[in-house]
Amino acid sequence: MDSNYTAISKSSFVDLQIHDDIQNPLPQRKTHIKLLPLDDVERFADPKIGNGQSFEEDDDDDDDDDFDIDDYPLVSKTKTSKGSGVHGAVFNLTTSIIGAGIMALPATMKVLGLVLGFVLIILMGILSEISVELLVRFSVLCKASSYGDVVRYALGKPSKVLSEICIIVNNAGVLVVYLIIIGDVMSGSLHHVGVLDQWLGNGFWDHRKVVILVVVVVFLAPLCALDKIDSLSLTSAASVALAVVFVVVCFVVALVKLIEGKIEAPRMTPDFGSKRAILDLLVVIPIMTNAYVCHFNVQPIYNELEGRTPQKMNRVGRITTVLCVVVYASTAVSGYLLFGKDTESDVLTNFDKDLGIRFSSALNYIVRIGYVLHLVLVFPVVHFSLRQTVDVLVFEGSAPLSESRKRSLALTAVLLALIFFGSTMIPNIWTAFKFTGATTAVSLGFIFPSLIALRLSQRGERLSIGKKFLSWLMLILAVIVSIVGLIGNIYSLESSSE
Repeated sequence: MDSNYTAISKSSFVDLQIHDDIQNPLPQRKTHIKLLPLDDVERFADPKIGNGQSFEEDDDDDDDDDFDIDDYPLVSKTKTSKGSGVHGAVFNLTTSIIGAGIMALPATMKVLGLVLGFVLIILMGILSEISVELLVRFSVLCKASSYGDVVRYALGKPSKVLSEICIIVNNAGVLVVYLIIIGDVMSGSLHHVGVLDQWLGNGFWDHRKVVILVVVVVFLAPLCALDKIDSLSLTSAASVALAVVFVVVCFVVALVKLIEGKIEAPRMTPDFGSKRAILDLLVVIPIMTNAYVCHFNVQPIYNELEGRTPQKMNRVGRITTVLCVVVYASTAVSGYLLFGKDTESDVLTNFDKDLGIRFSSALNYIVRIGYVLHLVLVFPVVHFSLRQTVDVLVFEGSAPLSESRKRSLALTAVLLALIFFGSTMIPNIWTAFKFTGATTAVSLGFIFPSLIALRLSQRGERLSIGKKFLSWLMLILAVIVSIVGLIGNIYSLESSSE
C-alpha cells in the first residue's frame, strides 16, 4: 500500500519541545529534552536489584526494594556513560597498587637474597590476585559497592567496622610514607644529601619539616580538596608514567653496569649470621605484602567496568598482577644490584652519589624528582578513599560527603594535619611498612577475603575444593605472618632502644 510516511532511521534522535497552551499558558523556560538513540539497547535496571538480571530477589527490606516506575524517567538529557573498558580498569587497579611500596623492595631483596626475594615477589602477587578474585565473586553475590559492604554481608557489622579501621590505618600509613620519602629526597637525611642541598646549599629551606609542610600546603592540599576522584584521572595517568620512568632508568643503569662488570656479586640466599639479620627476616615478608594491597578499590573499579562480569574483572586482576610483578621484580633486582649491601630502606636516597656511568648526575635528578612528583600526584587518590572511609565510619547516616563541602574541607584539613604530624615522628619508611604490613595490609589483602570465602561457603555458596584449600592456606599463612611480624617488630624496636 502506498504511504506518505517513511521509516525513521535507527540512528536518529527525536527532539521533544514543550509549547505553551493558549488556555493554560506555562511560565517561560528553556526545555529541550533529548531521547536516546533508537539503537541504544541499554539495560533498564534497578541498581538495588543488581545488573537488571532479576526483579525477584529475597531481601529483608522489602519496602526499600519496591520498584517504582516514577523513579526512572523515560527520557534522558544526556547519554549515559558506559563505564571504563578493561584497559581503563587495569590502569586504575595498577595505580592503586604501585606506590611507595616499590621503594622498600630493593631493601627486602638485600635481606632475602635474589633467589628467595624474586620467588616471594611472584608468590605474593599470585596470592593477592587469588584473593581479589574471591572478593569479586562474593561482592557480586551480595551486590556490594564497597569493601566494607561485602565484609558486612559475610561477617556482620562489627567486622565491617574493623575492615574500615584497617583501611584508614593502611591508607594513612601509606600517605605518611609518601611524605617521609619526599622529605628524604628533597631535604636529605643523616647519611644522604638532599636535592635542595645540592641545588641551594644548607639553609632553612632544606629543613625536613619545613619542606614537608610546604609540599602539603602548596601542592597536596589543593588536590586533596577536590570532591570527585574523576578530577584526578589525569594526575593518576601522569603518576603512572613517572613510575615507569623510574623503573626503566633503574633497570637500564643496572644493566649497563652489569655489562661493564662494575657490580659486585649479590647475595643469593638470606643471611642467618647475625641477630639483626634474623630480625629483619621476621619482618620483611609483611613489608612485601604491603606492596600488593589494592582490595579496598576493587569494588569501585568493578562498578565502573563496562559490561561488568566477574570473568572480565578477573581478567583485569590477572593483567594487573602480571604488570605489577614485572615492575616490582625489575625494581627490586636492579636496585639491589646497583647498591648492594648499601641499599637503604628508601632506595631513592641512594641516588645522591655517582652511579659510575655517563650522565650520572642528570639520571640521579630524573629518578629522584620524577618519583617525588609521582608521589605528589598519587597522594590525593589514596587520600580520597581515606577521607571517604573516615566519613562513613564517623558520620554514619549523614548526607553523602559530596553534598557537604564544609565537612569535606574540614576532614581534609584534619587528615592532612595528622598525616604531616605522623611523617615527622616516624623515622623511616621501613618502620612504617613493618607495622602496617604486619597488621592492616595482611588483613585487607588476605585475612578478610579468605574469611569471606569460607563463611559464605558455609552458607551454601558453592566453592571448589581447590578454592577452599587456597582460602584456608591464605588465612593460615596470613595469621602466621602477622603474628611473627608483630613480634619481630616489637623485639627489633626494643633492641634498637637498648
